[in-house]
Amino acid sequence: MKDLFGQAILDFQTNNSSQDIITETNISEADEMSVAYLFRTYKEMPELEKKALQLCKGKILDVGCGAGSHSLYLQEKGFDVTAIDISENAVKACLLRGLKNAKVQNLLDLENEKFDTILLLMNGTGIFGTLEETTKYLQKLKSLLKEDGQILIDSSDIIYMYDEDEDGSYSVPADNYYGELTFTIHYKNQSEENFPWLYLDYNTLQNACYENGLQGELVLEGNHFDYLAKLSL
Repeated sequence: MKDLFGQAILDFQTNNSSQDIITETNISEADEMSVAYLFRTYKEMPELEKKALQLCKGKILDVGCGAGSHSLYLQEKGFDVTAIDISENAVKACLLRGLKNAKVQNLLDLENEKFDTILLLMNGTGIFGTLEETTKYLQKLKSLLKEDGQILIDSSDIIYMYDEDEDGSYSVPADNYYGELTFTIHYKNQSEENFPWLYLDYNTLQNACYENGLQGELVLEGNHFDYLAKLSL
């Protein structure tokens, strides 16, 4: 991976001729994303994210921390936060922003630690990649959770992106779950290798939780098919 997403974050942080990120998927056309959005303050965050941050307690793990905005807010509130991301450039930016404990780390390789709150925001189910891989990730998250801990995760039901038939049904792929997308990122005339990214509707997430010994609870629904869920043992 070229780490273009992380490069965009680091460029913005260091005033290095930052540009918008271009994202596209196998079912949608190219779309511009302002890197500044990743540096948003608490006031600028959507209600789902604010709610997640309000629910945080104890020792916190922020998975896929990106530019670190959620972790920074929690750190300022006095929480013990560990922020992890697979992007080396994003983690550099987090440290430059003043985050005390940010590290390059794949969630699946994290061992021998327990947390009261595990945070996965900005489509937290994305890192699962595919529906088939979801069990592996939920089991890992479960192993990192203290007995009365919580996983706060958000996603969207992207059924609206498919054509609706006259009978109200949708034309979705027959061979895979409709929330499994392939993402491509472009930045400064470079393109990242395609990668899988998963959007999970809440019922499917809840069923996956049940199968993996976790309890799912719908906390809040957003304005556009998005939701925040709380998972616990």
